[in-house]
Amino acid sequence: MKDYRSRITVNPEVHFGKPYVVGTRITVDNVLELVQEGISFDKIIQNYYPDLRIEDIKACIQYALDLIRKEEIHAEVS
Repeated sequence: MKDYRSRITVNPEVHFGKPYVVGTRITVDNVLELVQEGISFDKIIQNYYPDLRIEDIKACIQYALDLIRKEEIHAEVS
């Protein structure tokens, strides 16, 4: 997924500005925690967030990847 912007949004009045899936109040970090636990996309939808689609979960991952790629890394050289 190249463009997550139609599925992920930020609104300062929802979850204190944390990114969330459009049309829900499900935050990106909540979804990523489940992915990190090794729970399959299908189980995340079935057991936790039936309002999500697989594309929403992929959008959460892409959002996080894009943040990391844009982050500046400052390493100390000794």
